[in-house]
Order: sequence, then C-alpha cells, then structure tokens
Amino acid sequence: MNAVLIEDEKLVAREFAFKVAKLDAGVTIVQTLPSVKTALRWFGENAEPDVVFADIQLGDGVSFEIFQQYKLSCPIIFVTSYNEYAIQAFKVNGIDYLLKPVDPNDLQRAIAKARSLIKAKPVLPANLQELIKVLQQPGSAPKPAYKEKFLGNARGGWVPIDTAEVAFFQHETLNFLVTRNNERYTLDYNTMDEIEELLDPAQFYRASRQFIVNIDSIHSVKSLENSKLILRLRPPHQTIEIDISRQKAPMFKRWLDR
Repeated sequence: MNAVLIEDEKLVAREFAFKVAKLDAGVTIVQTLPSVKTALRWFGENAEPDVVFADIQLGDGVSFEIFQQYKLSCPIIFVTSYNEYAIQAFKVNGIDYLLKPVDPNDLQRAIAKARSLIKAKPVLPANLQELIKVLQQPGSAPKPAYKEKFLGNARGGWVPIDTAEVAFFQHETLNFLVTRNNERYTLDYNTMDEIEELLDPAQFYRASRQFIVNIDSIHSVKSLENSKLILRLRPPHQTIEIDISRQKAPMFKRWLDR
C-alpha cells in the first residue's frame, strides 16, 4: 500500500514514517511533501497513492487547499496537533483524525480502516485504467486555475479589473475590491470566503475576516507584545492597518517568509 505523507517538520516526518513501518510493513511512504505548493505540484504530476497521511497546518497554508484543488478518491488520514478542523477534515475524504502525539493503536486502526476501504473499491476496466495513467502523466493534469479578473460595480455597469492589480479585498457590510491605484469597487459576492476560494493562496492571504491582502501590497509588519501583528500596506494605502490575530500570526509569518 503506497502512501504519501504531507508534513512540514522533517523530524516529525521521519518519526512518523518509522512508526508506520513498525506497525505495518505493507505500507510504504513513497513521498513526503513539506508544503501546500510542493503537494499541489506533486499531485499534478503523479498517480494518486493508496492512502494519504496529512498534517493540516503547513508553512504556506493548510492542507485542505490541496484537497480542494485535487479531489482525491483515496482515503486521507489527518495527523495534527489541532482538534478544531475535524468536521472540515471529514468533508474531504478524511477517514480518521489523529491528534499528535499519535497513539500507535489509533494509527494501526486507521491504517486497517484505509486498507479495508481500498479492498472494497471496484476494479476499473483495463482500458479505463490505461486512460487514467495517460492523464496522470506530467503535463497532462489540469493546473490549479485562479481567477484572472473581477468585475467591479461602477455606476450601474461593470469594470473588469486584473486580479494582479488588486491591492486588497475588504468586507464592510458589502464586499469591496481596492486596486493598487486606490480605486474602490463593490463586488457581487456574498461572502469573503467565496472570494478567497478564487484566489491564488501564494499571492493572497486572508489576514482577517475583513481583509484579504495581496502580498505585493504589504509594506511592513509590526509585532505587538501580545503576539498579534499589525500589517501596513504600501502607498497609497499606507494609512490602513490590518490586525492579524495571535492564532494566525505564526502561519502568516511562514507564508510571508518564503
């Protein structure tokens, strides 16, 4: 049973691989993926494994971003230090949710569950298997597609705006788009979550419930004593300060420091 491990800490990854090998010699971890970016590229260029072991919080985002781009049919076993993502995990083919440090008995039961699900899968016809292999060759898988333009509302009409020209998105009763030139438009999206799903996570960051910011618009970051961060933008938006919570601060630092 071939497995992929998504884990950004090398020591943790080695220890987990050792634990898996000790519990079940039939499981081989064929690849360890340390980031969302690396995982997106790997799943776009390789055949789907039999099972995925995935941490949730990675240096450049959360692993759910991977499974939103690639709808995997294989079982996913989440291994994390955080218990607040359990419901979301089971929406993306998750079959188990293990908290670190992982109990060997829980891990063994999760592997057994994955194995039983794999055995229960219907066998595809040979010609369909060959077609899937061809489609999974490098260059044949679709690239993650992100929105290239937004339509901003302007006096009863619309203005097309390149996504690259957006400085930030802001929620104030309505959802707004603000360009690098400080042009401001309302958008026909009900929530910021809808907008966030359309954006490249390497370029845009959900700094708070009210703001999604373009990395190229960030001027500086100030650290406060309570571990919160204050994000300051480049001119002409230098008067805007965006609070980043203590909980989001470590993830934001990793996203910015690439």
